[in-house]
Amino acid sequence: MKWFQDGTLHFGVGIEDTFIPQSSESERRLDEYELTEHYENWHSDLQLAVDAGARFMRWGIPWHRVNPERGQWEWSWLDRVIARFDELGCRPIIDLLHYGTPLWIEREFANPDFAEHFAEFATRVAARYADRVTDYTPVNEPMIHARFCGEIAYWPPYLTGDRGYATIAVALAKGFVKAQSGIAEILGDRATFVHVDATTRFAGDVDGGHRDLVAFQRAQTFLVEDLVTGGVGPAHELARHLGEQGVDDATLTWFRENAVRPDVMGVNYYPRHSTQLMEEGILHQGGFVDPWPIRDDGVHGLAELLQTYAERYGAPVMLSETCVTDTVDVRIAWLEDSVRCIQELRAGGTDVVGYTWWPLFDMYEWTYRHSDGPRADSLLTMGMWDLVETSRGLKRRKNPLADRFRAFAEAELRASRTARTA
Repeated sequence: MKWFQDGTLHFGVGIEDTFIPQSSESERRLDEYELTEHYENWHSDLQLAVDAGARFMRWGIPWHRVNPERGQWEWSWLDRVIARFDELGCRPIIDLLHYGTPLWIEREFANPDFAEHFAEFATRVAARYADRVTDYTPVNEPMIHARFCGEIAYWPPYLTGDRGYATIAVALAKGFVKAQSGIAEILGDRATFVHVDATTRFAGDVDGGHRDLVAFQRAQTFLVEDLVTGGVGPAHELARHLGEQGVDDATLTWFRENAVRPDVMGVNYYPRHSTQLMEEGILHQGGFVDPWPIRDDGVHGLAELLQTYAERYGAPVMLSETCVTDTVDVRIAWLEDSVRCIQELRAGGTDVVGYTWWPLFDMYEWTYRHSDGPRADSLLTMGMWDLVETSRGLKRRKNPLADRFRAFAEAELRASRTARTA
């Protein structure tokens, strides 16, 4: 029996691990481990997760540092981190791709050999840590990857439009399949794959003038997961569209013949960002508008999306990221509301196996990359530990959210133990 099959709601945390190492005259490198000083504080940072009562941590490997040049591998720092996870007894769910590639891969995800490069990285990691790490997220939030890198030219390789979206989605999906298949060959039945994607739902004018656009964008949000699970056949909502964007039948056939499945389907939900409001007079073409047309649908949106992904992919689901950026009191209120929502879903028969507060400590907004101010200007107050600037670097300062989270985690663990002994 795997850990998520024991009937328990597992509580975990994540450390923000976005890596965009490419830079230019107008764009800074974006490395959240560097910004949050996790490279220096990893030993104590992992202890914070245990202090919060987390049973697992979603944690990403900085591919650009482990594999700085083609054929060159730097394992020493990562070896120490994995050993620390083992020492603490905290289960790592390893993010292998959280937005960035090493600098030596020209054109990043549009490189014709991207899938092979990524699969080599994934299988080397799996083989090196086969005795200690069994849980992997091959590609985090592929929908955001495809949109930011392939549709709106926000991140490298700066493609645009529908063809750009399709190009990056297919490339990511190929790398995803090859990485998961390679890991499975190494670990066998011990491997657990937690697929994780961002979520978008639509509110407002969804059945009127925006109906076709809503249907198209909704299908786009599922596209990479549909590809990797072999779900894009002739009847798929985007089959004709993909053909128009240069994706041939042989490619779609390859995905169906090499399909991989999630053991757990991770749903990232942020109540203030995950519901797009469709209104007249606002351009909705997948890019950014100011102000971004969103609506906070709270736990209603959360419940709908968890059930949607459970039904679409036929796997247990977990809330793989959630939080609100606000005061500690508001964060605690969302923690309480969202945990209650998941408990109600479980009581009603939805197989929700995990709850993840993201991030463990504060992070820095992605717009830091396109600004020129100090990192403090980009701070997002989201965590159980506040990041506080001092003359000696960033201090982690615990706030009451950590204790409230721990109380939920411990209560669930007690209830699970009682149920098993009854």
